[in-house]
Amino acid sequence: MAVHDDEFFRIVDSLVDVERAKGEKFTTFSVRGKRFGYYWPRTQTVGLKQTLSEQQALVAERPKVFEEQFTAGGFGWVVVYLAGVEIDELSELVFEAWRLSAPEQLLAEVPDWK
Repeated sequence: MAVHDDEFFRIVDSLVDVERAKGEKFTTFSVRGKRFGYYWPRTQTVGLKQTLSEQQALVAERPKVFEEQFTAGGFGWVVVYLAGVEIDELSELVFEAWRLSAPEQLLAEVPDWK
């Protein structure tokens, strides 16, 4: 059930135009300058941009796997514990986070997840 960090990175690397910036304590992920995710190696968690309704649903459904990170610009960011999520679900959440940040022109080129 647990997703390893290398599996998370493979998911992110499969997306188009992802920019990775490694900081002292975490790595950020952006698409054409707009952030959609974070990775914290110390806690084995990722932060992903989601709609507000998706953020609330995830946290309400499985609070041991998902927690509210913050809300900004009409979006809800959710922390995902890699130890508690399955690879297929994480793949969908990462793609959705990327899609919410990607410009329309890029979305027209890559409309759906594999």
